[in-house]
Amino acid sequence: MNVYLGIDIGSVTIKLALVDEGGRLVDSVYLRTQGKPIWAIQEALKRLQIKLPRNGAIKGVGTTGSARFLAAAMVGGDVVKNEITSQVIATARCVPEAQTIVEIGGQDSKIILMRRGVVADFGMNTVCAAGTGSFLDHQAARLGIAIEEFGDRALRSRSPVRIVGKCTVFAESDMIQKQQMGHRTEDILYGLCQALARNYLSNVGLGKEIRTPVVFQGGVAFNSGMLRAFKEALETDEVIVPPHPEAMGAIGAALLALEEMRAKGSKTAFKGFEVSEAEYKTTAFECRACPNLCEMAQISLDGQVIARCGGRCDMWERKPAAQTAGA
Repeated sequence: MNVYLGIDIGSVTIKLALVDEGGRLVDSVYLRTQGKPIWAIQEALKRLQIKLPRNGAIKGVGTTGSARFLAAAMVGGDVVKNEITSQVIATARCVPEAQTIVEIGGQDSKIILMRRGVVADFGMNTVCAAGTGSFLDHQAARLGIAIEEFGDRALRSRSPVRIVGKCTVFAESDMIQKQQMGHRTEDILYGLCQALARNYLSNVGLGKEIRTPVVFQGGVAFNSGMLRAFKEALETDEVIVPPHPEAMGAIGAALLALEEMRAKGSKTAFKGFEVSEAEYKTTAFECRACPNLCEMAQISLDGQVIARCGGRCDMWERKPAAQTAGA
């Protein structure tokens, strides 16, 4: 079986997806990066190798996410694309009639407007945590509740409380006050879901023409309380959660790799699963190209620089390591 690998690696999680020649999902891996992207890529590959179909051969690799250039350099990427493109490709295949994509991850969130299968507009939030999954993670920890239980318990709410959701600090203060007033935990949980939905729509979705069907994806889409909150906020039942909402970026990257290799007809750059056992060395240097003075991470293998990452822009990530070895 010929399969194509998609890797979506962000600041919190890494997702790997395998699709077959027909573009159907074969299997996937979901893993938290724990702030160690190199380890995460290697560990995810180990887990994927176990799931690889008998006689399966990887014929193409696509990478996406904030660390997509690092992943491509380590694994051997055939195509590197941004998250918007990857999300749209996967959504167009799973829900062809989709007009709006609501994507909420651990550290960022996005909205993508699709018209006739083409991106018409998009918006992103990469600064405020109040519109991301970390907002719910933090508040769940404060309440002593496992995030996996959050959605089901939120759905038991009979009288949700209104919680200020513009800022995580204010939200936590407001939540504590509601606890002290004796409100049920379930009502507070659903109030938090409503707060995140309001904040998302008034921030990321501000000025956007949100049409249905709406596809809700990203790890937060597993939270059934959030699905209900968005349906209420948008006043529609046409909010769809795809079968694998957390892996849509990786699925899109795999589909892009499939298209690329079919068009080129060349051999994949995939370096093999041996990458998961390689010993990489990480050093740091300060980029002085602009006043930001970003601290860059430099990844080496056998004394050769293979990738750089960590900047606010992708200047160093896009440059082949061989051209900048003296940096």
